[in-house]
Amino acid sequence: MAQTRSGYDLAIIGSGSAAFAAAVTATNRGRRVVMVERGTIGGTCVNVGCVPSKALLAAAEARDVAQAAGRFPGLTPAELPVALPDLIGGKDALVGQLQREKYLDLAADYDWEIIHGSAAFTGEATSPAVDVALAEGARLRIEADHYLIATGSAPWAPPIDGLAEAGYLTSTTAMELDTLPESMIVIGGNAIGLEQAQLFARLGVAVTIVEALDRLAPFEEPEISHAIQAVFADEGISVHTGATVTAVHTHDGATTVSVRTAHGTDVELRAEQLLVATGRRPVTTGLNLDPVGVKTGSRGEVVVDEYLRTTNDRVWAAGDVTGGAQFVYVAAAHGTLVADNALSGARRALDYTALPRVIFTSPAIAAVGMTDAQAAEAGLRCDCRTLPLAYVPRALVNRDTRGLVKIVAEAGTGRLLGVHALAEGAGDLITAATYAIIAGLTVDQLAHTWAPYLTMAEALKLAAQTYTADVAKLSCCAG
Repeated sequence: MAQTRSGYDLAIIGSGSAAFAAAVTATNRGRRVVMVERGTIGGTCVNVGCVPSKALLAAAEARDVAQAAGRFPGLTPAELPVALPDLIGGKDALVGQLQREKYLDLAADYDWEIIHGSAAFTGEATSPAVDVALAEGARLRIEADHYLIATGSAPWAPPIDGLAEAGYLTSTTAMELDTLPESMIVIGGNAIGLEQAQLFARLGVAVTIVEALDRLAPFEEPEISHAIQAVFADEGISVHTGATVTAVHTHDGATTVSVRTAHGTDVELRAEQLLVATGRRPVTTGLNLDPVGVKTGSRGEVVVDEYLRTTNDRVWAAGDVTGGAQFVYVAAAHGTLVADNALSGARRALDYTALPRVIFTSPAIAAVGMTDAQAAEAGLRCDCRTLPLAYVPRALVNRDTRGLVKIVAEAGTGRLLGVHALAEGAGDLITAATYAIIAGLTVDQLAHTWAPYLTMAEALKLAAQTYTADVAKLSCCAG
């Protein structure tokens, strides 16, 4: 018979950013919290997502910088050998450090209870509880006033003939390789696919990308898509867009991918490894949500209202499992929101109007606010300007003018609606743009705002100046 533990204010399933943010907020208010985790403490970001991928991307960029040193007069390019086991080992050490400092030690400092086991709901909609399968067949029943589903997401692969039998890498398993393949096919040309493709290409792998939609980074502005495809071409990455993978099979230790191209022809691509980067899906399998009245959507996401309450008043959800924007900072904000709403009745909601995003290619892609097309769909008359990095002093001294900044503004008022960038440090630039949109600035105000000379963020001011001036005819530091 299962042991029962009760008296908790909040029981959390999962231990990622959403879960920890909720637990910290709740314990700070003197509430009793219990957390259930079936795998590794810390969730996606620190263990298999943001931290390890960006650590490896930084290493690959360092190697690329050495190889590209010839763009500076007086420097000779250097070819750096890659010891992949050491690179992976360093990544794992960093992950372990951050997992301890930001998760395990933090939980100990706040002193909430963590139970290791697989959780599923039990009971009825009016009296939900959580059943936890512990080690060696033991079971535990947890009863709480409120429950938070924060189980995150996992890599998803489309139904392709022969894919499962052939085997493939995901963004998780690709970062665990101990030997670099000579060649790799990446299915998927959005954020994860772009980052992983450039990572392996810069480590010396021959990489080919296959994207079903008509351009890379298909949800960004077309100018960004075209520019990043040119960057990838410069770096020797082959790209097939508007292409459908029809079948996959293996032969003689290699993988063959059958592709229907955008022109309707059938081609076969062959590589040593296949990486599937077609997105992530919410993890809800096995949670037994139906009996307690928690609805899920077509992709398995937990259906929530603006307050992150599910269709059961005592059950909440936060982070990737809700099917929203899959960013760790959104998950953390969700967790805090749930603690406020569930335990304090705050009825608080989040505003995603100026939610920034970054794809960590090099140069990086970053955006905030509306695209040109989204503004038009919203019935807004747009006035857009695009500034190539060739007009940005920081890019000139870097000897790398690949990229651009695009501003989407409302015609007539000049109100800033969106900013989109492909540039070194685009994430920092887009943070400034986020503040500008939140503050309701116009392009004229942005054009007359201070911007430090020889920073990439100055591109934001220069792009705003294009509305009233020819920036090619400005002196290097003219305001």
